[in-house]
Amino acid sequence: MTFPERLKKPGYRYLAGIAIAAALLTSPKWGMATLRRLSYFHVRKIEIRGVRYLEPDAVVATLRVDTLRSIVDPVGPLETRVRSLPQVADASITRRFPGTLIVTVTENLPVALVPKGDGLQPYDSAGKALPIDPSTANLDLPVLTVAARGALRLIGELRASDPKIFARISEVAPVGGDLLFTLTSSLQVRASAGVPPQRFRDIFPVESDLARRNERAAELDIRYRDQVVARLQ
Repeated sequence: MTFPERLKKPGYRYLAGIAIAAALLTSPKWGMATLRRLSYFHVRKIEIRGVRYLEPDAVVATLRVDTLRSIVDPVGPLETRVRSLPQVADASITRRFPGTLIVTVTENLPVALVPKGDGLQPYDSAGKALPIDPSTANLDLPVLTVAARGALRLIGELRASDPKIFARISEVAPVGGDLLFTLTSSLQVRASAGVPPQRFRDIFPVESDLARRNERAAELDIRYRDQVVARLQ
C-alpha cells in the first residue's frame, strides 16, 4: 500500500493530521497561522463535562463557537464566558485534536431552598440564587426560611464536611442572632452562625445517652464551647 493510499484510510488521516498539528504547534507564529487556516482543525465537536444541574446546551450557547473557529485559537476568552454563568464556579477548556473542545465545569452547588413567592429558590453557600428549577431537578435540600449568608455558608460547610448531618437537616431558621436547625427526627439544634461545622457531631453521643435513659430532647444547644445543653420535652 502506497503512502497516498494509506492517507485515504480514516485512521491514517487522523494520525497524519496529529503529526502535522504537532509540527506546526512547535513552529514559530507562522505555524499557528497555518493551523488556523486548515479546515481540518476547525472545531466540530464540544464536550461538556462536570455538569450536574446545569444544562449542557446552556454552556454551548454561552461559548458562541462556530465551525470557522480553529481548535488552536486561545481558549481563555471561552473559559471567561462559561464562568460568567451564575451556576458556574470555575471552568477549564482543553483540546482533543483534530476538532474537539472539552469543557470541564465546576458548578456552584445548591445547599438550601429559600421560599420565594409561591415556590422555592435554590441558593449556593455564597448566598447566590441559582437558576435551577426545583420542580424538575432532584433537590433533596433543607429549607432555609430566609436567605441569610451566614446560614448558607454553614449549611454549605456541613454539606461538604459532614453529609450524614446534612442529610438530617429539614429546615433552618434564623432566630435573633442564632440559627435553629430542625432535623428529620423533629429534634431542634440551636447554633450560632459562626459555629464550626464539626460541633454538630457532638449531638450524637447526647442523643444516644438520652435514648438509653428513655428521654427525648426538644432542643440541643451547641452554642457553648465544649458542651451540649439538652432541653428535654
